[in-house]
Amino acid sequence: MSEAESPALRLRLRPPGHRVSRKAIGHWATSAGAGWLVLIAGQAVALSMVDDPPSWLSVTLVLCCVFALLHLLVMPLWRYRVHRWEVTGEAVYTQSGWLKQEWRIAPISRIQTVDVERGPLEQLFGLSRITVTTASAAGALRISGLDHDRAVALADELTRTTQAVPGDAT
Repeated sequence: MSEAESPALRLRLRPPGHRVSRKAIGHWATSAGAGWLVLIAGQAVALSMVDDPPSWLSVTLVLCCVFALLHLLVMPLWRYRVHRWEVTGEAVYTQSGWLKQEWRIAPISRIQTVDVERGPLEQLFGLSRITVTTASAAGALRISGLDHDRAVALADELTRTTQAVPGDAT
């Protein structure tokens, strides 16, 4: 490799080395289950309030129950197997998704901000997500499903690492 090549050219897309917290499985299942519950409850209420409900309403209720069960059994475990992250001295690597999967690399020199976020459901499960904002048009990198203490330590590590890299992240 010639000296003219930038460090970013040496980075290769590869599977990141760390999985998210196992608690993310419960978080994803609970979050998806809440959505399914609203849909199924709405149909059940509609069925119970009508004297002569149309047959299609019963069919959609049964289908929603079947799809909800399949979704809740498959999606959280699948996402857990896919979601990965890694931070090296050169870059942040992420892999996420379940049907549509995304792999991203952000060179440390391009990082502008690092945020730790946690919604109410994430707090209940002791989880957080990290958002790494870069100078990329593709947008920020997100690592969801991290144990809260690990997320705080990772944010500290990224902050120290980016401060040590010269340049203005543009």
